Amino acid sequence: MCDDDELLIELLTYRLEGKGYEVVAARDGAEAVSLAGQHLPDAIVLDMMMPVMDGQQVLRRLREAPETAHIPIVMLTARKQQNDIVDALELGASDYLVKPFIPEELMTRLARLFAATK
Repeated sequence: MCDDDELLIELLTYRLEGKGYEVVAARDGAEAVSLAGQHLPDAIVLDMMMPVMDGQQVLRRLREAPETAHIPIVMLTARKQQNDIVDALELGASDYLVKPFIPEELMTRLARLFAATK
C-alpha cells in the first residue's frame, strides 16, 4: 500500500490484516517503487497524490519493470476527474476507487483481483 496519509495507512492495515493479508506500507512514491521491487506483492493499493513521485509516475515505473508489470494495482485517490481515471487505466491500473471510499468495497475489489490472478 502506498499513501502519504498515515491515518489511512493505519486504517487499511488494520482492515487488510483482519482479512488475513500481509501489508507493506510506503509513504511516498519512490519508496513504493523500491518496496514493490523487493517484496513483489500480490497487489498494490496506490494513491495518486504523494510526495517524491506521484501515483502516475509510480504506476508507469511498475508497469515498465518486468518483475512488477503483472502486479494488480488499485488506484485509491481523491482525484476523480474523468481524465485522471482514464489516464490511470490506460497506464495499466487494474481498478480505480475514489476517496472517500467504503473500506469493504476496497476489500471486495482486492478479493476479486486475487481470484482473477489465481
